[in-house]
Amino acid sequence: MNQVMTLLADNLIPTRYSLLSRLQNWDDQDSWKDFFDTYWRLIYSVARKSGLTESEAQDVVQETIISVAKNIQKFKRDRTLGSFKGWLCNLTRWRIGDQLRKRTHPVAGEATVAGATAQRLEEIAAGVDANSESIWEQEWQSNLLAAATERVKHRIKEEHYQIFDFYVLRQWPVKKVTQTLGISAAQVYVVKHRVARLIRREIRALENLWDAM
Repeated sequence: MNQVMTLLADNLIPTRYSLLSRLQNWDDQDSWKDFFDTYWRLIYSVARKSGLTESEAQDVVQETIISVAKNIQKFKRDRTLGSFKGWLCNLTRWRIGDQLRKRTHPVAGEATVAGATAQRLEEIAAGVDANSESIWEQEWQSNLLAAATERVKHRIKEEHYQIFDFYVLRQWPVKKVTQTLGISAAQVYVVKHRVARLIRREIRALENLWDAM
């Protein structure tokens, strides 16, 4: 993965598109689908790494997307809210905290136990907040690469993606790739360069999708 990130780190081009300006239209299903497909794995992964169950993490995804939809106009108007990356991180962290607090439901005769449980969950939530920035940064970078790669995959020849997958993503030796696919080493290097360039462009587009406004 480090090799891949190094390969994609330089010479990123300016954004070609701004999804944010279209999200004001709730009926624009294509825009919301694009948003969901780009970010749901990021939100889900952070929720799981914060200690939530699968179903809790799925709830966090849904609630975070809803929060974005309800508050996107406020984000656009109030630039003191910072970057979209940071804003989405905060929304996700708050929804994770909501799920942790839902784990305790006090009933009559169980106040002491419930109180101790609530205190423990608050401690866990505090720990999530303390670690959320590092978790978020790691998952953000990983998600950008995955989302960009997926977009490029559907725009290039299947055999070209297979070469890139074997050589760069799976880190097969060149000899193994050439023998498996019946191609030359030169073809491997050329395809790697071309596909990596496309992925770099997509990463920059995704990075600037919101902050360019």
